[in-house]
Amino acid sequence: MALDTISTADFERFRRLLYQQSGIHLADNKQPLLIGRLGRRLRELEIDAFGEYFDMVSRPGGEVERQRMIDLLTTNETHFFREPQHFVFLREQVLPHHPAGTPFRAWSAASSTGEEAYTLAFELAEKFGDAAWEIVGTDISHRVVAQARLGVYPIERSTEIPPALLKKYCLRGVRSQAGSMRVMAHLVQRTHFLPANLLAPLPDIGRFDVIFLRNVMIYFDLETKRRVVENVLSRLKPGGTLFIGHAETLQNVSERVQLLKPTIYRLSGAH
Repeated sequence: MALDTISTADFERFRRLLYQQSGIHLADNKQPLLIGRLGRRLRELEIDAFGEYFDMVSRPGGEVERQRMIDLLTTNETHFFREPQHFVFLREQVLPHHPAGTPFRAWSAASSTGEEAYTLAFELAEKFGDAAWEIVGTDISHRVVAQARLGVYPIERSTEIPPALLKKYCLRGVRSQAGSMRVMAHLVQRTHFLPANLLAPLPDIGRFDVIFLRNVMIYFDLETKRRVVENVLSRLKPGGTLFIGHAETLQNVSERVQLLKPTIYRLSGAH
């Protein structure tokens, strides 16, 4: 069978498996995306049919390749200072009110290749300097977690970072690293990345003053959104701040949070 088409039955099987594993619902119009991303992998493995590949990833012993499939199908678009109004609010309304002497902890809950988490690192370094602060980044994709840990990005991404912060916290690659930039080591050391599925029991990552859960709920149905948000809120300190994506809302999703501004919420309880 040619790898430029997929049967309705096979697409449905992949869609169901991805939903079970990640909570992500692939719409009907995502067939070309699935064909494109998985087709390349099938060619690498010299597998001729999507049905054969499905059998491989769904059977016992197929866990490693199943994770590879999830990596390929999850969307990882991100950049530095995305939705900048969130970082203005963080800088002006959240960080100044943090109690002195208390470590500030932030979680980038769908961190992709790490740009969001390192943007938080720039902000926290500016505010707190060498005082105690920490960032955790998690993603369902093991591949992007490994990439984020490096803190290395194409130099073209530098245009997304304010020049003063770029100069202060990033290094331009030379020789074999030419064409890239690196986040400085002292920020990378305070920014910890690990794989996590937001639908599953979370790893022991503690509780946070701020959580960014942005541009991930758009892939979930209502019931999955409720489960994910409940799971994430269990790690937000009372009075802590939750940021979601500009196309998202918590209306009918959670009653535990108070709307501060569109896409910005506070968890009920003492600050």
